[in-house]
Amino acid sequence: MFLEERQAKILELLNSNGKVLVKELAEMFNVTEDSIRKDLTALEIEGQLKRTYGGAVPIKEKLQITEAQKRRISDVDAKRKIAAAALKIISPNDLIFLDASTISIAIAEILEKRDSPCKIITNMVDVLVMLARNPKINIIFAGGQLNKSRDGFCDGLNLEFMEKFSPDIAFIGVVGVDVKKNSLSSHDIDSGLHKAKILSVSKNSYIMAESRKFGVEANYKFATLENVRGLITESAPAEGILKAAQDLNLEIILPNF
Repeated sequence: MFLEERQAKILELLNSNGKVLVKELAEMFNVTEDSIRKDLTALEIEGQLKRTYGGAVPIKEKLQITEAQKRRISDVDAKRKIAAAALKIISPNDLIFLDASTISIAIAEILEKRDSPCKIITNMVDVLVMLARNPKINIIFAGGQLNKSRDGFCDGLNLEFMEKFSPDIAFIGVVGVDVKKNSLSSHDIDSGLHKAKILSVSKNSYIMAESRKFGVEANYKFATLENVRGLITESAPAEGILKAAQDLNLEIILPNF
């Protein structure tokens, strides 16, 4: 089961039962108790539950699934394909930035199971929790004030921190990418400003977007595509988008089928 699916199921059980126990969850999902404890810790950081001895309870009487949690359980197959395509790009010595995107979680799930070293910098809580399980992964965490709806950090402190780094490759998620209008957009202004900063400091940047996001313009346009090396998606875009991408010297990266 995909990590975000398991965590979503934990929240459903918590909502219906009023509490969850580590031992029972470990048996149910056929994972270690330590994995469940890390799931509960990640969900507590997001403000979704309260850890107790041996389990967890809701923070309030009726637990609501947050916007971030809803995003995690949508388009799961497409996100897995995009993650696999993204990992074809990296080299062992690269410093990789993973932003606060649910596709970053899919990438982290693959990296967590690999038996090879890599260097990751991230501003996303779930990515940190997952990759901390692999001793061969060198992790730099970009913190600040938590944006709970994004499950990560994208405030002024975080921007100041990121100015000190120049990742070899940055993988960035978006709400909308309109290649024909040369536009990258987000609903969240702070998140958009953070993504724009990453584009400016990274040596190579790739936009990760499900095919349904092509042609979409969200409320806040945070960047154009001049500083982007490529677009990673799960299926080949329409001919008009391919032509516009070619005009902008953008590489379209697809998974192997």
